[in-house]
Amino acid sequence: MTKTVTVLSGLIRPLVENRLPEWVEPRFFQSKDEAMALAPEAEIGWFDMYDKRDMAAAIGAATRLKWLNSIYAGVDGMPLDLLRERGTVVTNGAGINAITIAEYVVMGMLTVAKGYREVVRAQERHEWLTDSPGKVELYGSKALLLGYGAIGKLVEERLKAFAVDVTVVRRSPGPNTLSPDQWRARLGEFDWVILAVPATAETDGMIGTDELAAMKPSATLINIARGTVVDQAALVEALKAKRIAAAFLDVTTPEPLPAGDPLWGLDNAHVTMHLSGRAQDKMFMRSAARFLENLDRWHRGEAVEPRVDLALGY
Repeated sequence: MTKTVTVLSGLIRPLVENRLPEWVEPRFFQSKDEAMALAPEAEIGWFDMYDKRDMAAAIGAATRLKWLNSIYAGVDGMPLDLLRERGTVVTNGAGINAITIAEYVVMGMLTVAKGYREVVRAQERHEWLTDSPGKVELYGSKALLLGYGAIGKLVEERLKAFAVDVTVVRRSPGPNTLSPDQWRARLGEFDWVILAVPATAETDGMIGTDELAAMKPSATLINIARGTVVDQAALVEALKAKRIAAAFLDVTTPEPLPAGDPLWGLDNAHVTMHLSGRAQDKMFMRSAARFLENLDRWHRGEAVEPRVDLALGY
């Protein structure tokens, strides 16, 4: 039997090694150097590494690669043009972390609405508060949701349980929907602006000075997308001037955020260090199960999923 060389991160090895089909010849790497050495023979590859530059280098060296799998939902940092030129199929981690990230959005909204940061600080001071530092209810508030993929859909579902009026930005029309050319004119209507878009040239800097100025002074910006979708300098100025009430930022530019960055010191900025997707223990199990299912599809000549549109970048 002719076997297919499949190069995989050692992190996933305990979950897949004994479950791989006979037609797969697995080769596992533990470092960038090992990945680079193995890459040229790979027909199937799972080259996830913490440093996206290392990933891109390994992918570039994988000249025989027919299918690239990744645990990451965002494919920014991958050589998409090269992959498209080579005709490589790419599947990503869309939806793998959607549950925990959607929960993080709700946590962020409640943290801001109830002033929970001040409650924690009072406990640290051993001070019994006699009034709540936050008096906002999610009930009846209005949220604008930009990005309606796996995460966005779960965010909408959870917020409806809180009776939040959710408006979604997407290209296809529907109830409570705004098109990509309509939402900016309506920004002043919303209490929450939630960013769950992919990082593409189209979304780069989509929230800047003009958009922040158009938001309600009592509004909160929530970003669980990528730091690049927000003009961070403009956001800092808006928060300092209290042109918006708060920002809950799971992502920043750059990451890690430098110790001297002004965002750290702003009381109305909540920085959660890109932890939303890590706030669970099922990520690798879900990724391994999806990969094994896709291996069966690949062997049968069926479509693997979720497949990245390399022209669109998501």
